Amino acid sequence: MDEKDDLNRQILYYFLFAILMIILNYGIQKINQLFLAPYICSNFGTIEIIQVLYCSTSPDMAELIGSIAAVGITYIIKFFLDKFIVFKKGGTQLKETSKEFLKYFGFAILTTIENIGIQFLLTNFMNTPLEISIIIALSIGYLTKFYLDRKYVFNSRIS
Repeated sequence: MDEKDDLNRQILYYFLFAILMIILNYGIQKINQLFLAPYICSNFGTIEIIQVLYCSTSPDMAELIGSIAAVGITYIIKFFLDKFIVFKKGGTQLKETSKEFLKYFGFAILTTIENIGIQFLLTNFMNTPLEISIIIALSIGYLTKFYLDRKYVFNSRIS
């Protein structure tokens, strides 16, 4: 397989998995919004720290916490998809995988800040619906992350 075909395959799989992670992210956030937040706030909302950090509605802290949880879960799943399927890094040695994961996680932190910041601004200051905010924020984040992962985490050249 030549380098251009390999790049095209990587892009196709990377963004296919990104779409699946966006759907999973949305599902996690909707579960938080529809079930977890009402349950936690109605049963534990009188505890001051929970009220301030999770149940406050101005700004919507439950959405922020749900967003952080959803992004964290999807990044862990996506690491293994990217390593073994997208970039075909077969090494399973703990030391190598740990180094890759630390780099991947470092870039995940940067792009998570980017994702959550964009989503938070869109929903709270531009009144963008949650669904649209998630799609915009995660699309920008995954595009940024593809190039960082390809070049610095899984050591593939960018053509």
